Amino acid sequence: MSDILNRLAELLEQRKSADPSVSYVAKLYAKGMDSILKKVGEEAAETIIAAKNSHDHDYKEQLVYETADLWFHTLIMLAKAELTPDDVLNELARREGLSGIEEKASRK
Repeated sequence: MSDILNRLAELLEQRKSADPSVSYVAKLYAKGMDSILKKVGEEAAETIIAAKNSHDHDYKEQLVYETADLWFHTLIMLAKAELTPDDVLNELARREGLSGIEEKASRK
């Protein structure tokens, strides 16, 4: 599963040096973190709407589509911050087996 995330991460790194006039991702990088965060927020809102309507079969497909968009733009955000999917996966692995209450209490 993380193979696709790692391949996307590699592609997103390559796009950092691409021409913004021919690459959507390069264009987002050129606009800066605020523009990337705005896009993540838009995709999160669209994902929430799709989830709210997911009782309908057609919206389940929409939920998958919107979640993919959200994940993609989140990967762009992470790459801009010099982070990788492995950083997030390592954090999830660290939390594995902890209750949410314990994990929250352990935060500084």
